[in-house]
Amino acid sequence: MPIINTALAHLIIIVIIGIVAGLVFNRYGQGWFARNIGGTRHTDVTTALVGIAGAFIGFHIGVVLELLPLPLMQYLLALVGALVVLWAWRGR
Repeated sequence: MPIINTALAHLIIIVIIGIVAGLVFNRYGQGWFARNIGGTRHTDVTTALVGIAGAFIGFHIGVVLELLPLPLMQYLLALVGALVVLWAWRGR
């Protein structure tokens, strides 16, 4: 497979991982009280964008450090990166 197709496939998969992580985190990462009564409410778009940023960070940390040679493991690291950035962004 040419390198451009591989890079495009990685990009699409990382964006999907970030969007899904952001939306799931926005729906289930907060308690009922925080979602409905208290504080600020982040929109789905904002949370998805933060999830994408975290997925890029996690994926590229794995690539730069060459910790995980398999693409599947780097996608798992992208998911972990998205969750860590979302958790830190929420203010814990």
